[in-house]
Amino acid sequence: MRFFNYFLVLSVIISLSSCKVFRSNLMLKTPKDYAYDKLSDSLRGQDYKLAPNDIITVKIFSNDGFKIIDLANVNQNYQYEINYVLDRNGYVKLPLVGSVPLAGLTIRESETYLEQVYDTFYVKPFVSMKVINRRVIVFPGNGGKAQVVPLTNNNTTVIEVLALSGGIAEDGKAYKVKLIRNEDKKKPQVFLMDLSEISGLSAGNTVVLANDIVYVEPRYRLAKTLVGELTPVLTLLSSTLLLYTLIKR
Repeated sequence: MRFFNYFLVLSVIISLSSCKVFRSNLMLKTPKDYAYDKLSDSLRGQDYKLAPNDIITVKIFSNDGFKIIDLANVNQNYQYEINYVLDRNGYVKLPLVGSVPLAGLTIRESETYLEQVYDTFYVKPFVSMKVINRRVIVFPGNGGKAQVVPLTNNNTTVIEVLALSGGIAEDGKAYKVKLIRNEDKKKPQVFLMDLSEISGLSAGNTVVLANDIVYVEPRYRLAKTLVGELTPVLTLLSSTLLLYTLIKR
């Protein structure tokens, strides 16, 4: 009878406990009937577009690169790099030309645009630009090993980002990898990938953009979770019953 009471109490605890109790560390969950966005070939060849808070370096050359122009001191003939930050409105303040809008443009489009802007000051200006603070957040299937991975290449793929972060964790589901993209503060796009088989390589070659999130859903170890979550409860329950028994005596 006592065993039955223990079992009854345990059953009540389990039934009343939601997923938020037993898996409270899970992030970015999607409902079972969630409509994932469809991966397309255009995503694999998508170029990075500048966004607010990007930090860029700009180099300007005159005569299509024959003579180097230093933005800090136009009288010098050597190369000099200065970092510039796009403000929250997507503008960047540059020497001579002031604030110019660059958000939403690709790196090549930005270079072409600045060549036109600086054409007033220099003969056949040539502009070279680089974004130095692009990054992707990776959750490899174990929350304690999440990483912010810097993007040094323009066309880094999901597979490469996972490799840079150390690969999918032992508790990660390779068949349930989410690429989460939230551009322009719109409704986030969520793409689901199955990288457990070779057929998923095409999806894994999708190019990531700055501030993307690669989330590998962790595997749920029921027994381990129950032991970890219920042990304190059962210990408290046993102590309470023992104290009650002693008092009754």
